[in-house]
This record gives sequence, C-alpha cells and structure tokens, in this order.
Amino acid sequence: MGRSIRLVSPVYLLAGAISWPFVKVGYRLRARGVENLPEGGFVLAANHTSNFDPWPLALPLFPRRQVRFMAKSQMFGTPVLTYIYSHGGVFPVRRGHRDEESFKTAFTILRRKEMLLVYAEGGRSRTSELGEVKPGIGRIALESGAPVVPVAIHGSASVRRWKRLRFPKVTVQFGEPLHFPTEEAPSRERQLEVAEQIFAPVREMYAELEATRNGR
Repeated sequence: MGRSIRLVSPVYLLAGAISWPFVKVGYRLRARGVENLPEGGFVLAANHTSNFDPWPLALPLFPRRQVRFMAKSQMFGTPVLTYIYSHGGVFPVRRGHRDEESFKTAFTILRRKEMLLVYAEGGRSRTSELGEVKPGIGRIALESGAPVVPVAIHGSASVRRWKRLRFPKVTVQFGEPLHFPTEEAPSRERQLEVAEQIFAPVREMYAELEATRNGR
C-alpha cells in the first residue's frame, strides 16, 4: 500500500486560497495548455528549478483539482512541517535510496484517479538550466500505465532574486499527455529510455518559453 495517504485536508485549501492572489498578481502567473490535462489519474512530469515550483503547478487547477506531491524526505524535519506537508498532499521520498514505499504510494494515488506530481530530474536544479532526467519517472509511467503530462515551468528560478518589488514572471506550460503500455519490472535502461521520452517535450517547451522571454 505504501505510506499512509490522507485525503487532502483544509490545510491544502487554506494554503491555496491564501497564496493564489499573491502568486497570480505578484508573479504574473500564466498557465498554458491546461486543456491538455486528462480526467482521472495521471502524472505531471515537470522540471524543477525552485522551491516555489509547486505553486505555479497546483494553483492553475485550484480548487477544482488537487495535486499530490512527491518531495524529498528532508523536508519533513519537524512535527509541524510533517503535519502541514502530510495534510497538504505531500508524501516523502528518500532520495539516493531505493525507496520502494514512495513508489507504492505513487501507484496508490494513481489508482485513486488522482494527480501525481513528479520532478523528472529527481531534484532541484541549482541553476536555471534543466538537469538530467532520472529513471524514476519512467518507472512510474511504465508500471502504472497512467498518462504522463510533460510540464515546463519557466521563470521560477528567479523568484529568490527579485529586486525592488519587481517580481519575475512565471509561466507553466502543460504539454499533451503521453501514453506507455504497462510493463512489469522494466529494467533501469528501459525506465531511463522512457524518462528521456517524457522529458524531451519538457525541454522543448522550456526552450520556447525562454526564447519568448528573450524576444527571439
């Protein structure tokens, strides 16, 4: 079954209600391709350049649809944070370990027909450049058979570098869903192959958003 999964509580709704006006206006959040999101359970496969990234991903869908987040276990450091995260749709993954419990949790979420967010690079890029994709997203796609929606988040890397109340513009673009036949116990090479296929449109969308920002 994986780790205990709570229904998204009022903590999620409260956080969304408080942050939505600030993010929408302050960071001029724009969401493109929302119509690409399927009904039922699916995976959002996104790049990750900022701790701010969950907001532009979740808020365009708020409150009609709620996102489950896979996040590094180090975030669950204190009882208060653990309570907030676990009641806000977040569950931990132990990076650098073969954390089978996190995969079981992910599969349970998808069987419940919910949305699951996975950062395809396996962690946050320390620069504004996209990193190397990890096989985990490929495994989830293959073993679950759920649709995977590539997502490009652009502008969030500059969130911590704003000056004189001039906030960066953040854009999130949802690509068209990708479908992969279910495979039991795919090899790491096969997982990585599919992960690359998933992340390729993320790179393309990110490059297009970067070109638009630079006026090319």
